[in-house]
Amino acid sequence: MPGKNARSAVAHVALSCLLSGVLLGTSSSTAGILDATWTAPTTNTDGSPLTDLTSYVLYYGTSPSPCPGSSSVRVASPTSSPGPNQTTSFKLTGLTTGAPYNVAVTAVDAVGNQSACSSVASAVARTDFAVSPTGSVNFGSVNIGSFADRVFTVSNTGGGTVSGAASTSAPFSIVSGSPFTLGGVGATQTVTVRFTPTTTATASATVSFTANGGSNSAVATGSGAALADTTPPTIAMTVPLAGATVSGTVTVSASATDNIGVAGVQFKLDGVSLGVQVTTPPYAVTWDTTTATSGAHMLSAVARDAAGNTGTSAGVTVTVATGSTTAAPTVPGGSATTPNRSCPPGQARKGRC
Repeated sequence: MPGKNARSAVAHVALSCLLSGVLLGTSSSTAGILDATWTAPTTNTDGSPLTDLTSYVLYYGTSPSPCPGSSSVRVASPTSSPGPNQTTSFKLTGLTTGAPYNVAVTAVDAVGNQSACSSVASAVARTDFAVSPTGSVNFGSVNIGSFADRVFTVSNTGGGTVSGAASTSAPFSIVSGSPFTLGGVGATQTVTVRFTPTTTATASATVSFTANGGSNSAVATGSGAALADTTPPTIAMTVPLAGATVSGTVTVSASATDNIGVAGVQFKLDGVSLGVQVTTPPYAVTWDTTTATSGAHMLSAVARDAAGNTGTSAGVTVTVATGSTTAAPTVPGGSATTPNRSCPPGQARKGRC
């Protein structure tokens, strides 16, 4: 029981909890409200007129006897000397929507005297504001590098002005509609939430809506999808140049790029694989031209990526100049290639010059 000072305490007050509107939705949230209205006292307990009323203490909770209790709010009195049947109202906020509450009130005078608790009034907390959709909201499968939006609607269900904001966490984000201010019952605001996946994993995050000391929330879910790679690599021959004449062992190279990555490069000689596939840059092989016939040959290269897309370079034509390695016979008395023209006729046939 609230304590009393030496002088007479304030007489008790009468309380009622007024509900307007209906409950919206069945999900639990902390956006519940109760409108409490009570009749102000006019006398002290000794019957003398009350002239120094300062405030009220409004107790509330789910227990059958909330007064006195730990959950309370102090409400200033609009007048120190209430008249007959004068009422005061206060809106309790931040309650659990749909939960039953018990409420009682006491009056306090200027020196701190507190009246006895009023009778208990009971009511179910209704919503101050509502959010739709609720529960789990699936954004579906979204390609990495792209995004998907979902729209939530916040509505004022309790009257007055509802001011608040929405928040969430990556890979979800608030695109528009936050913060919001809703004036009067029925006022609405759309809030757009965006899902931007960065991996193929399934993601989830809480989308919170807070206003006037209460909150509503939904759970956003979605998954990322790998984007199908249909872009082939690009490749060009770099060495040797078209029209070059080559011999011996030469380097054959190419440059290759891909939107995701080059997996390998296979060089070709006249359409037939030349060496093994090269899987890391620099993309090059050596070519022993002595294994090819003399004359013109076509060099090219084919690049592939991990998705199996391939790109083929333009071919370059080169000329192989292999040459003979066999020595010419040596003529006695002369060079290997030039006969001894000073030898008299007939002597050469006898091997004498």
